[in-house]
Amino acid sequence: MKIRVGFGYDVHQLKEVESLVLGGVNINHYKGTVAHSDGDVLIHAICDALLGAANLRDIGVLFPDNSDEYKNIDSKILLKKTIELLKENSYSISNIDSTICLQKPKIKDIIPDMQKILSSVMNISINDISIKATTTEKLGFVGTEEGISAYAVCLIEKG
Repeated sequence: MKIRVGFGYDVHQLKEVESLVLGGVNINHYKGTVAHSDGDVLIHAICDALLGAANLRDIGVLFPDNSDEYKNIDSKILLKKTIELLKENSYSISNIDSTICLQKPKIKDIIPDMQKILSSVMNISINDISIKATTTEKLGFVGTEEGISAYAVCLIEKG
């Protein structure tokens, strides 16, 4: 059995009046992400980790942000397409570990909802999806609430 590791990172600017979606959950906050899609940094980081592990390029190549096809698209659809590509190449997901970096709002109580949604989209156990959240102690673009970022690492298996 062959195993592969992938790493993903995404960042989006935050602005007032925009919507905030994380892990497929709509979050009520006065700021949201500026993006071509729905701007779900967590799902984008997970997609890039999975695609990288399978050596299938990245989210920007497969779902370009200058294509009308992906304008305002729900990122869960992008994740579903990523999972289909993995299956076509005989890969399955062992686990995902991720971290969302944002100053506000606090999201620890929403994480179980994110895990439930992601588990359903990827058809894997909630126990195989770790989501953590952290601030940057008011430092940098995350700390000043100008942006949000997410990191993800995954382990996939071939066979």
